[in-house]
Amino acid sequence: MKINKLINTGLMYLGKPYVFNAPPFQTASFDCSSFIQFIFKENGIDLPRNSREQFKAGKRVPFLQIKRGDLLFFTTKKRRKRKGLEKIGHVALYLGNGQMLHTSREDKKVTITPLNESWLKRFVGARRVI
Repeated sequence: MKINKLINTGLMYLGKPYVFNAPPFQTASFDCSSFIQFIFKENGIDLPRNSREQFKAGKRVPFLQIKRGDLLFFTTKKRRKRKGLEKIGHVALYLGNGQMLHTSREDKKVTITPLNESWLKRFVGARRVI
């Protein structure tokens, strides 16, 4: 199944360092959107470089219908008062069972994180690309 392959690709990079604005298509370090772009590209799916552009890909999914492999989008402290796409500042891959795979300034590496209350407060939307 393509979603399992996508998730397994992402899991291979657990622990890789987070670097803001990391260059695309390399594996020394990632930021949230370069990580998502990379693992999708490795599985034959082209996505834009930044999270705001990635939010335009695929189709919108209501939160209660998210599935493994969906992209989850969040706002950040710097962006929370902005409108529309400009509110988005983070993207993660949903693993199912309330877990997401991503890299962030907080964790400083590619990691699996619970989709907890703190993240839910910042949730902006979800998209299904595959």
